[in-house]
Amino acid sequence: MTRREATPIKRTIRRDQLREMVPLADSTIYEMEQRGEFPTRFALSARCVVWDLAEVEARLAARRSTPLPRAPHPDVKQRRTRPVKVPGRAAGAALKGE
Repeated sequence: MTRREATPIKRTIRRDQLREMVPLADSTIYEMEQRGEFPTRFALSARCVVWDLAEVEARLAARRSTPLPRAPHPDVKQRRTRPVKVPGRAAGAALKGE
């Protein structure tokens, strides 16, 4: 009989614990899993899914060390509704787009 090598038991977390650690919506987490940007869940039973705690913590640590670049500010002068008032123009003229 062959002796199997013992693998360390990983600590898992359920959805409630994941929500406490990662303040994202379930749909966002699911989409990130599909893109490979978040650790994937696995099923313990037909109705219970869990995440590996070590993988989630590693993802959070990696995310913390590399900040995302900020999005550029929108050009408010291109608005179609509520355009920016330009000094020296009448309020009615600014709304009409003259």
